[in-house]
Amino acid sequence: MQFIHEIFSFNPILTVSLLGWFVAQVLKTLINFILLGKFQLERMWGDGGMPSAHSATVCAMVIATARCEGVNSAIFAVASVVAIITMHDAMGVRHETGEQAKVLNQMIAQWIDVSEKNAPFLQNMHLKEMVGHTPLQVVAGVLVGVAVGLLYPIA
Repeated sequence: MQFIHEIFSFNPILTVSLLGWFVAQVLKTLINFILLGKFQLERMWGDGGMPSAHSATVCAMVIATARCEGVNSAIFAVASVVAIITMHDAMGVRHETGEQAKVLNQMIAQWIDVSEKNAPFLQNMHLKEMVGHTPLQVVAGVLVGVAVGLLYPIA
């Protein structure tokens, strides 16, 4: 037990950040199971979905940094900027990429149907649609990250 404690106390900011990611991924997998009625293990490491694990990770990092180094530290400023950029990107570019993938996948399916399956290079093409987040998914990730950051005991 002492060994595990030493591993987790080696770098509390990193530990809390990874724990924020892990909690969000477990919640995402459980929510996916409840909504779809089937267990999909790939949700444990996959992008997109509720809550945003990216947001949970960076928010847990910000809270842990504030608790360890203080809000006046340079590392807190860096962590905060990284968190803002990460969450903005999750809702913006990455979310739009997923929306575009949905349209392209539909176009590919229609093309295959129209071309009477004479496009073998398109047969196995399917773009990943779940890559970004809605604002609600990001807010849920923020709440998970803040909770983990505040609840984790930092010496």
